Amino acid sequence: MRTDSSPGTLPAREHLPAAAAGTPVLDVVVPVYNEEKDLQPCVRRLHEHLARTFPYPFRITIADNASTDTTPQVAARLETEIPEVTHVRLEQKGRGRALRAVWSASDAPVLAYMDVDLSTDLNALLPLVAPLISGHSDLAIGSRLSRSSRVVRGAKREFISRSYNLILRGSLQARFSDAQCGFKAIRKDVAQVLLPLVEDTGWFFDTEMLVLAERAGLRIHEVPVDWVDDPDSTVHIVRTATDDLKGVWRVGRALATGSLPLDRLARPFGDDPRDREIKDVPTGLARQLVGFCVVGALSTLFYLLLYSLFRSFAGPQTANALALLVSAVANTAANRRLTFGVRGRGGAVRHQAQGLVVFGIGLALTSGSLAALDAATADPAHSTELAVLVAANLAATVLRFLLFRAWVFPERREDGDRRHPEPGPRPTVVAQNPHGTPYGTAYGSPYGTSGTSAPHDPAWRDSTLHLQPVRPHDTDPRETR
Repeated sequence: MRTDSSPGTLPAREHLPAAAAGTPVLDVVVPVYNEEKDLQPCVRRLHEHLARTFPYPFRITIADNASTDTTPQVAARLETEIPEVTHVRLEQKGRGRALRAVWSASDAPVLAYMDVDLSTDLNALLPLVAPLISGHSDLAIGSRLSRSSRVVRGAKREFISRSYNLILRGSLQARFSDAQCGFKAIRKDVAQVLLPLVEDTGWFFDTEMLVLAERAGLRIHEVPVDWVDDPDSTVHIVRTATDDLKGVWRVGRALATGSLPLDRLARPFGDDPRDREIKDVPTGLARQLVGFCVVGALSTLFYLLLYSLFRSFAGPQTANALALLVSAVANTAANRRLTFGVRGRGGAVRHQAQGLVVFGIGLALTSGSLAALDAATADPAHSTELAVLVAANLAATVLRFLLFRAWVFPERREDGDRRHPEPGPRPTVVAQNPHGTPYGTAYGSPYGTSGTSAPHDPAWRDSTLHLQPVRPHDTDPRETR
């Protein structure tokens, strides 16, 4: 069950301390596939911009996705010539696979990536990572669909991009505006917990990461960007769109069945230490009230429609009982999922049974009101019946919310309950690559070839993670840049 009071495993966000000499605060990953022409001017321009404007130590990591041209040689030469540049060679394609490998092994507390064509204006880079450094946000994305963004691209790509984001809003209730802009950043402590849950290894990697982060309640910062389309892009639009739609279906099904432990990604309520010292104060009440009111309003309309339908062939008491029964089942299911955040089938029958008890109380209130109306008036008008039922339902609604919150869907308690077992020692997450070896050991120090683990500052490692890694697919049919 997901509630605002769920402690999760992530600590409260804090401003990053001043980095030690030689330790990068920011690691910018540039995933490439057969980019021998664009790689050198991209890296040199990016390095010049960071050296001139970024006030912290940084690193640029070239992630080679199994290129077959001279891209590896160009990357090796750049690594030799520029101290802040390193490169990683992966023998399998997939942008998501490359980002997972490098981000998992990096020792920098802030991780970012951008496309090699540098379509996004680099002036947005510091605004992108600043909220992560300050501790304000968990992830940050560039948005080409913000009102203040300036974008130059063809009508075809504009239509596809906006359609895709509309699909995400309609199917996965995504609230971020641009899932596919190749300009994103994430805090290292968040990546350690979130990446094992992201299954895709290609272009859908970004979308899946953002959807899971948003559903877990993590804070996503959006930065308007100036963006110019690359006319030489090698992305296969139709194939990528098809694979993305398959990913939307897979993630939507996982969220609907509750198979992802997203409550363990929750931050504490508030980042002020005084917030965490408050005891025995109910939290999440405002959010639950809003959800309950929305569900209640829709349920009332549904109930009135059913009552009018049943009233055409049955008496008022029978019509009221049938309409209330059907709407009560729908109301319990909707509140279970939307208001109190209970996912999956576990306990659904028990919740419906308890909901029927609450329904019985509402039936008694509404039936009593109708009986009183019949006693007062021999032949009441239909509009009068509806008005009495609305008033009775308002009283029943208040009682229903209190019973739902205190009895049917009680909040998680610190000492645990039968839905949430006692917390115990939690293993550290070790995300693995497709070959079964942990990220950070297969790629050397910090990522590459020596066979030693990448150094990690203990300040950025969460030793109490409680998640099992989801291994990515070993093959990915889509092509990357």
